Amino acid sequence: MDGTAADRFDTGRFEASRNRLASLAYRLLGSAADAEDAVQDAFLHWQAADRRRIKVPEAWLTKVVTHLCLDRLRSARARRERAAGAWLPEPLLDGDPMLGPADSVEQRESVSLAVLTLMERLSPPERAVYVLREAFSHSHAEIAEILDITESASQQHLHRARRRVTAARRGGDVDPADARRVVEEFFAAASSGRTERLVALLTDDATAVSDSAGLTGGLQRHDTPRRIAAVARAGFTPTDAKRRFAGGTPAVHYARVNGGPALLFVVGDQVIGSVTFDIAGGRIATVRGIAAPARLARLTEAWRRREPDTPLIHQW
Repeated sequence: MDGTAADRFDTGRFEASRNRLASLAYRLLGSAADAEDAVQDAFLHWQAADRRRIKVPEAWLTKVVTHLCLDRLRSARARRERAAGAWLPEPLLDGDPMLGPADSVEQRESVSLAVLTLMERLSPPERAVYVLREAFSHSHAEIAEILDITESASQQHLHRARRRVTAARRGGDVDPADARRVVEEFFAAASSGRTERLVALLTDDATAVSDSAGLTGGLQRHDTPRRIAAVARAGFTPTDAKRRFAGGTPAVHYARVNGGPALLFVVGDQVIGSVTFDIAGGRIATVRGIAAPARLARLTEAWRRREPDTPLIHQW
């Protein structure tokens, strides 16, 4: 095999792992754009390496991507962004390969917006061990090799990570039809200004968070049902000013995002807003609003490739 053929063969081996590596990076970073950058950096490392000495390419690439992601999590920029409270996980439309694997409950849960948010409370090593174990089923011996730690340390990191995520997690598996019904009721009540119905659809300890379309540099948070109801009523009521800001009259679609229920506001073929919901006990426990264009780029690309369902509202 000449040099050119060998390069093509080795590039093919990398491409065969690309989706898995991107899925790993997304879980670690919570950002599709950052995950893509990490995978591309890994490709450069792969090209520069003496590949004849790499016995198990998948294991080597997993280690490289994991460490690239840990470097990003520890970077000064990432610490500033997260410390300032300006960060939410990037939402992805169900079916995006970056959300895989999704064969087990643990794998699906590890990519939910709720768990991605909770993982911000973990140290970078805890986050890495949690993802490698829960989402990719690596043994503690394999994780120790990937992270250059002992098996005992891997077990301790996993124990702490599971304890912190479990203690803060709310709700559990929700029937998709029930979730859709609750979200549609919430949207109908908010659009028509029925405050009492909105409050009844929220858990007593419900929270809401919004990125304010990236305009304020931070997040807006609300943590009482009545305050959330008031904000939802104001936010979901259409006005000419909102349509001008949106660049047109949006259609509102129900969708599944990161495995959970969501409302997407779409102008033409551009998703301009995503509102996601966590459901617990038949009521809404968390509302997340994301409208910063950079956080919706990949979701918009996926939206353009599919035939959407009939919108809840054709012209909002």
